[in-house]
Amino acid sequence: MKRRETLWSASEAPDARMIEYTVGDDRNVDARLVRWDVIGSLGHLEALSRGRIISVRQRGAMRRALRAALRAVDAGELVIGTEHEDVHSAVEFWLARHFGDAGARIHTGRSRNDQVAVDLRLFLKDAVLGLHERMTTLAATLLDFARVHRRAIWPGYTHQRIAMPSSAGLWAAGYAEGLLDAADGVNGFWARLDRSPLGSAAGYGAPLPLAREAAARALGFGGVDLAVTSTQNGRGVLEAEVIFWCCMAAHECAKLASDVILFSADEFGWLTLPRRWSTGSSIMPQKRNPDLFELTRARAAALDGDLATIMALKSKLGGGYHRDFQLLKAPLWRGLDRSGEMLAALAAVIPELGVDVARAKAGLRPEVFATDEVMRRVRSGAAFRAAYRDVSREVTEGRPLASISTRELFASRRSTGGLGNLPLTALRRRLAVARRWRLGAERRFHGAITRLTAVRRA
Repeated sequence: MKRRETLWSASEAPDARMIEYTVGDDRNVDARLVRWDVIGSLGHLEALSRGRIISVRQRGAMRRALRAALRAVDAGELVIGTEHEDVHSAVEFWLARHFGDAGARIHTGRSRNDQVAVDLRLFLKDAVLGLHERMTTLAATLLDFARVHRRAIWPGYTHQRIAMPSSAGLWAAGYAEGLLDAADGVNGFWARLDRSPLGSAAGYGAPLPLAREAAARALGFGGVDLAVTSTQNGRGVLEAEVIFWCCMAAHECAKLASDVILFSADEFGWLTLPRRWSTGSSIMPQKRNPDLFELTRARAAALDGDLATIMALKSKLGGGYHRDFQLLKAPLWRGLDRSGEMLAALAAVIPELGVDVARAKAGLRPEVFATDEVMRRVRSGAAFRAAYRDVSREVTEGRPLASISTRELFASRRSTGGLGNLPLTALRRRLAVARRWRLGAERRFHGAITRLTAVRRA
């Protein structure tokens, strides 16, 4: 087995058992950060250069070395091996082996603590923008479904009991708005995510004139963590905020999935599952099971567990860096993966859900119109409470209520957002605003990364 290479054991070799225990599964977990670690180093190079800590010649040599490292990452040649402790050692030792002094200087003024912090923020900005796109794509898919099925009426439920008339369109529009609300939650943490931690070093800065703002601009950040101590004190906060954001979208997905499971059940049959999006039974040939929706519900529950793990790891720690933070990555990765998977799966299957209009309408038992009858009497001059009591007594006694046509159902619900006035246009405007925000954030972030990594004169 190759000797373990670390960035901190300058003399006496550490015990291999201690290294193995403290590294844990970080080599596998850190694999997602290799490219971002190189890009973060390119940004750090700007802080060194603008601070006149390195010469123009050294800057050029180090930039060429880092761009070569990027090409090696893309080619699968720069990877974390069993001989490395983490992503940082893999990148730095690769640079030192291939570029000598240029690689050896790159850690100047930096700690692995601010290095991993910038890696994570770069990774998270990219991941959050991707998830935001998936949230809005699913919202758009639901709005399309609502438009197509806006006049397919079925009962609405409270307490899992028939309540009032609803429709497939109103049902889908509600979940579309919920997902847009979830997507807009990005505004609660993006400003914090958009700050560069570089230059905070181990949490107390570095005794060098680092141009921290130059590194931030180069990497597409909107600013820096102002107090260098705030970076390590904030470890786990962004991870928790991002996964909480994912949980809010996942809860909408889980609720929707539960409805689909119920409404597509044999006893209901209002929704029909496409065969290619349902599974069969190994013993019962007639079965078509909603496994995709059940596992959506399960992934949302597991995502809550990922958040709980992050919260437990970050709580009750003192200020500064703690090695406990290392274990934040695995639940963060799991949570991001689960979120992306469920959003993509639902966006694919929703357009293929069928609506059995006849069976859905047949679910409107007479008592579902009780509130309509109360309001009819109110419009005729009766006091609401008296009309309510009279209709309640008549329903209890089994007396028939006046029939209501579909046209009357829609006509009597013309208030904004009601059955007869779905807010599809307004929701599409919200969708457009959310998409414009994401496209702007992508241009600023990815544009900066493209400029930083593009081959140009030193």
